[in-house]
Amino acid sequence: MITKLINSGRLALTFLTTIATGKINISGMPAAVNVELTNVCNLFCPECPSGAGLLTRAKGYMSIDLFDKIISELKPYLLNLNLYFQGESMLHPDFFRFVSMAGGIKITVSTNGHFLTDENITKLIFSDISRLIISLDGTDQSTYSVYRRGGDFETVYNGLRKLIERKRKNGSGPDIVVQYLVHKHNEHQIPAIKNLARENGFKLQLKSMQIISNDFDQWLPSIERFRRYIRDENGYRLKNRLKNRCLRSWFNPVITWDGDVLPCCFDKDGNFVLGNLNNSSFRDIWYGEKNYRFRRMVLSGRSKISMCRNCTEGLHGIVI
Repeated sequence: MITKLINSGRLALTFLTTIATGKINISGMPAAVNVELTNVCNLFCPECPSGAGLLTRAKGYMSIDLFDKIISELKPYLLNLNLYFQGESMLHPDFFRFVSMAGGIKITVSTNGHFLTDENITKLIFSDISRLIISLDGTDQSTYSVYRRGGDFETVYNGLRKLIERKRKNGSGPDIVVQYLVHKHNEHQIPAIKNLARENGFKLQLKSMQIISNDFDQWLPSIERFRRYIRDENGYRLKNRLKNRCLRSWFNPVITWDGDVLPCCFDKDGNFVLGNLNNSSFRDIWYGEKNYRFRRMVLSGRSKISMCRNCTEGLHGIVI
């Protein structure tokens, strides 16, 4: 833990000195990383690149050998390991093996909840997962399926209740968070989902919605605080002022299922690949010229980078 904290301090110091001086400084390894076990999903959510079929990069599943390489190199430094990016992580046939291999790191998993079978619930309760985020964007099938296309409300809700009950019986298990993506078609059920949270004893996270299709009128809720976007003379734009800095690119990169290292979780399609772990170490990629070049782009004009124009880094109040 001392090594991890010292490393995080180095990251913070280099971030601050870079902002203050305008000179790129890279020191320390990332304190957190998102690892994409797969970019395959069982749902067809319309504003998700994977669900909407908009990803141009190949689909597949991470190998055990690649994951072992990631953990072996980064485990001494990681405070958090997020086992998700695009796709549904629990679709991976070796999902629980990955979790076991990462023991000793705080693990967060985000899932659409369709794989909370009795067997998987038992494994989750006794796993090293610290935090389990379950998406549930409605309190009945008609509302839920507006966005979670191909999904089944009862499957997710019943699995959630069983998981909570098993956790109570066992006296331990992951921290369970239900994420409710607020949009135009489900904002009326916010009071109802709050009631379900109280009745069942789960934490609730109300989250504003990212829109990638430009179909803002279809999805933007009427409640202002849940809108990421405001209207201007050109249509809609993110509320974010997009200062020329980004904590994500310093602290929390992404590794795709096939080993590409990306600067952050907004690079859904891998347009800014820093390197690939099948032919390089993470350290070499992290300290490499492509990472310097990307940070220089952010520092000189973050708003000019297309993926950054939908980024919430520095924007407060999108998760309530």
